Amino acid sequence: MTTAADAYASDVAFSPAVKAIQARKGSREAYARSEQHGWRTEVDDNLAAFLADANSFYFATASADGQPYIQHRGGPKGFLKVLDKQTLAFTDYAGNQQFITQGNLSENPKAYIFVMDYAHRRRVKIWGEARVVEDDEALTTSLMPKGYRARPEQVILFKIAAWDTNCPQHIPQKFDAADVAAALAARDARIAELEAEVAALKGEKASDQAK
Repeated sequence: MTTAADAYASDVAFSPAVKAIQARKGSREAYARSEQHGWRTEVDDNLAAFLADANSFYFATASADGQPYIQHRGGPKGFLKVLDKQTLAFTDYAGNQQFITQGNLSENPKAYIFVMDYAHRRRVKIWGEARVVEDDEALTTSLMPKGYRARPEQVILFKIAAWDTNCPQHIPQKFDAADVAAALAARDARIAELEAEVAALKGEKASDQAK
């Protein structure tokens, strides 16, 4: 039996059933060693920078009887904000009015955030508990991205229990359309600049030959 003194942050995911399968399939020893270092439980500089650059993530909840639900959340880069070393928050925009996530959180606070960076083939997994905050205009205003065309409905606060990263294996590399457009615009501008330089050099050469 695991006591509080023996508990690890990774126990949020490595339940006794998970550990039993790890033991049966040969990975338990390696993960037992990694538990000594532990998964992180607070936001560090690397996670803060990663979240500040994220414009999309997946938010998982479950009903009281364990029925899972995953919902996509998107917005301008940095819309998932760090309030302190253990608290994340984001504005929940008005949507299709199904309220599955909010209903789940009303009876089961356990939640999970999965952030994928396809361009750099990185991913972060964050376990914790979440709650919905309604009718707090000051908090909603402080979290709402400036100039973003969406109607804020409420705020979701997420308390971190543990977080970890994954290797890039099997992550397809994809790029945001806006980043591709910016790269192409920069390329086209450079091409135009070089073409202008070539034309100028040709003009100088023609002028010299005419003398």
